Amino acid sequence: MPDTALLIIDMQTALLGDAHDVGACLHKVANLAEQARAAGVPIIYLRQRLHDVPAGLIEVHPVVAPQLGDVVLDKDSADSFLDTGLGDLLDESAVCRVIVTGFATEYCVDSTSRGALSRGYDLVLVSDGHTTPERPPGAAPSAAQVIAHHNTTFSAIQYAGRSITVTPAAHVRLDAALAS
Repeated sequence: MPDTALLIIDMQTALLGDAHDVGACLHKVANLAEQARAAGVPIIYLRQRLHDVPAGLIEVHPVVAPQLGDVVLDKDSADSFLDTGLGDLLDESAVCRVIVTGFATEYCVDSTSRGALSRGYDLVLVSDGHTTPERPPGAAPSAAQVIAHHNTTFSAIQYAGRSITVTPAAHVRLDAALAS
């Protein structure tokens, strides 16, 4: 059984309309999901509960939609571990490393990544597999700067006894349930 799980956070149609470089991000996450399925690596979708949004838009974007055997957990906060059962699910599957992708970089991706580290999981942050909303022209920081900042932060941050890797999707190896 693999010791790794792929987390896909909040990649819902309603949230991605103004996301930075969303097409490329969706493509990278979809490719990782295909590789994970082929390698028998569990895929867990975290889906933000949205109120007053048409049902079809609440669903995960069709490019990265869950397939039979994938797990979908609904959440009410930025931290995907909070009141979702994610930690229990990972522990039951003997997962010790999570690969994190999704939306929004500075909120749910960041909170879930830090939550994973605080709960004892090793982290692989897919540097080109997370996105955030575009800002108005001239706004600082830009969406690209937010993404770069978080990639840099997680490249430098340390958690005792934890492995942290920030790498592009093309360098994530799932064929042996290992990320390099």
